[in-house]
Amino acid sequence: MERWRLAVKVCVVGLGLLLTASVAQASGVEDLLYEKGQITKEEWLKLKAEHEREEAIVQQRSTIKNWFDKISIRGYVQARYSYLPGDKSIRSEYDNTIRDNTGFAFRRARLVFSGDITDWLSFYIQPEFSGSVPGTTGDQSNHFVQLRDAYTDIFLPVPLLFLDKKELRIRVGQSKVPFGFENLQSSQQRLAFDRSDGINSAANGERDLGLFLYYTPNETRKLFRKLIDSGLKGSGDYGLLGIGVYNGQTINVNERNDSKHVVVHATYPMELPYGQIIQFGADAYRGTFNVGATAPLTTGGPAIGRENNGNILDERVGVHFVLFPQPIGIQAEWNWGHGPQLNASRTAVEEGNIQGGYVQGMYRWVVNDWNTITPYVRYQEYSGGKKHRTNAPFNVVREWEVGMEWQFTKSLEFTIAYARSRRTDTQTAPYNIREGDIVRTQLQYNF
Repeated sequence: MERWRLAVKVCVVGLGLLLTASVAQASGVEDLLYEKGQITKEEWLKLKAEHEREEAIVQQRSTIKNWFDKISIRGYVQARYSYLPGDKSIRSEYDNTIRDNTGFAFRRARLVFSGDITDWLSFYIQPEFSGSVPGTTGDQSNHFVQLRDAYTDIFLPVPLLFLDKKELRIRVGQSKVPFGFENLQSSQQRLAFDRSDGINSAANGERDLGLFLYYTPNETRKLFRKLIDSGLKGSGDYGLLGIGVYNGQTINVNERNDSKHVVVHATYPMELPYGQIIQFGADAYRGTFNVGATAPLTTGGPAIGRENNGNILDERVGVHFVLFPQPIGIQAEWNWGHGPQLNASRTAVEEGNIQGGYVQGMYRWVVNDWNTITPYVRYQEYSGGKKHRTNAPFNVVREWEVGMEWQFTKSLEFTIAYARSRRTDTQTAPYNIREGDIVRTQLQYNF
């Protein structure tokens, strides 16, 4: 037995010596050689200096990040199933699952590639993998890749006047047009199934190509981030103040005139002394929208004219207010303006009045560290043209929606909702008004 104990001790000591030798500094070897007189003092100093130089190079390399260390990849997928218990002819341009003979379908499948190129330059690219071919409604037009976002943020790298570092940035490329609250809020964060017609009709797809200038104080940026990280359904950082110039023909559509749209955005989030967070603001934009080629409402019917060769004033002003759910919340937006729309006699597309918005109430119940349940009720209405649709048909929307989101973890959530909807079918002439019930479910997973 004593021999076995001695053998174990020898093995342990030997292993320790091997590990010590493997991590020993070269300087230890140099010192040992010098002490034994095998190298001169000059040789010892030279070896010592070379070792320190090599060690400095290694330390410097360890602080340099590779390009792939600066890029993050994330995304989310929304799978839906819809059921129409009443009128099967009701349609919504925001959800292709609202139709007869429907089934399981992807509403969104997105990847986000983002990162910092330098300390003052970042990029953001987001493709959509469940898109449909524009202008088609066939069974084989699904799951095509479309570009949603592709832009770079150029930060002011040094303080300027009263601005601190990185408080001012220029965004160039295809990105969201800073108009409203819900349009800027990611679909990954939004509680209701779809954005409201009244607000989203300002910029179909929420995005366009242009140049935008944003100002966000550092403390406000932290509050924007807190609203997202804490699950309070924030809009993200689109500036305390913003101004932009963009094409105005909406997402993935070429510019069709020389007139650019100009947008002004102002929003102010604030945390009250007792912890409640609110946000309020106003937005406005103005430009000339070019209505594309029109089509007769019936086969062989009269042609639809276009005022000013299709170049029609497009302007709006809107306001928003959000009381974030802590636990009771209210979210409301409304906008007014003028834009292209099919006239009452249905003979031409002309400038007309626009108004619409929504009011939403919600209650956030944090069950435990993993589960959060948020029931909500929303009313929306809209009266005005849909400028991006053929003939810019006049659209009437009156809709109530009651639903509940159940977030199991931050990576998985389930939503169910019932809506009583009265809306114009803007996809098919003669643009009849449909009314009916809609039941929808959605499973969303984030990664």
